[in-house]
Amino acid sequence: MLGTFQQSQLRIEIEASASAIHDSLLRPAQLQKWLIGQRFAPGMPEELQAGFQFTTWTGPVAIHHQVKVAKANCLRLLLSGGIDGFHEWYWGEGWVQSRLEGVSLLPLNIGQTFSLLSLRQFLASHKSENK
Repeated sequence: MLGTFQQSQLRIEIEASASAIHDSLLRPAQLQKWLIGQRFAPGMPEELQAGFQFTTWTGPVAIHHQVKVAKANCLRLLLSGGIDGFHEWYWGEGWVQSRLEGVSLLPLNIGQTFSLLSLRQFLASHKSENK
């Protein structure tokens, strides 16, 4: 794999329940709504489970994901292709944390920051729709 080793860990506050965050991260139908700039392969399940594998594309770059852990407050993905490494998500009431490590030519920290801000915006708009 060409690229440089990068690591980033970000935690933000989000005005959302742990359950809403869970659904936004583990349900591909919702994940696709806020994960801007990525296309998903067809055939996604209703909810991600350990052992499931899928591919996303960021422009022409394919990233293969293998779900290692999918729990009530944790998601861990092994990545290969455009990023060789892993992505961990942890969350609770009003917060979400993302840890990303890998070798890539992509600017991982920038993408991770935009993803977290997009998630925050998605959950804020989703919350206002349900009022």
